[in-house]
Amino acid sequence: MKIAVITGASSGIGLEFVKALDKAEQFDELWLIARRQGRLEALYDQLRAKVRILPLDLTASESIHSYQALLNEERPNIAVLVNASGFGKFKAFDQEPLSIYNDMIDLNSKALMAMTYVSLPFMEKGSRIYQMGSLSAFQPVPYINVYAATKAFVLSFTRGLNAEIKERGIHGMAVCPGWVKTEFFDHAISDNTISYFNRYYGPEEVVERALKDMARGKDVSIAGFPVRMQVFFTKLLPHRLVMNIWLKQQKKK
Repeated sequence: MKIAVITGASSGIGLEFVKALDKAEQFDELWLIARRQGRLEALYDQLRAKVRILPLDLTASESIHSYQALLNEERPNIAVLVNASGFGKFKAFDQEPLSIYNDMIDLNSKALMAMTYVSLPFMEKGSRIYQMGSLSAFQPVPYINVYAATKAFVLSFTRGLNAEIKERGIHGMAVCPGWVKTEFFDHAISDNTISYFNRYYGPEEVVERALKDMARGKDVSIAGFPVRMQVFFTKLLPHRLVMNIWLKQQKKK
């Protein structure tokens, strides 16, 4: 049974991956993972492939165990894994409860790693892994500090993993967009801590670029030429200077 597994499938970039993969490729089943079961059920009549809904909270270890048990039972061929679950908070570090940061690390980094770990035994030559990173993965970002750190983990983990699994014919890629207008911002922004956004991209632009970059064999996908240029200069300039530019943009001292 050939399947695609997509986390964060109920909205934003995860949902866009669901639609794009279903349109581009034939799967026996799409396994859609998110906490909001009702959102997932609404996709039944919108997709070509058979849909299997897994309403899981990936911050809970029990959810990873449930997913692994299902894999052991069904023994599918995971042709595509998309780890798109995640959230952020744009605030000064000490202005959010510690529990929020622990959940952020658990979902953005630990769950992504765990989902990859338990999925790999069911992947074959030609299988693909899309890991949701961010432009913030390439530099420290004050006032988005913990979120940026989780995405730096995703970037480093994915590139290292890609080198390991290359001999198996499996390809992993970090998807690292800039500002993307999705529900993410409804949860991330609660005040004016972050006020400067240079340009928004749509989730469809990010996913379209990711599919093309995967076909090209890249291990990092960045939608938009301006964002790619920003990453290029971030690699050349001292991080202290990059952070100072960011702080001035946000009118911070």
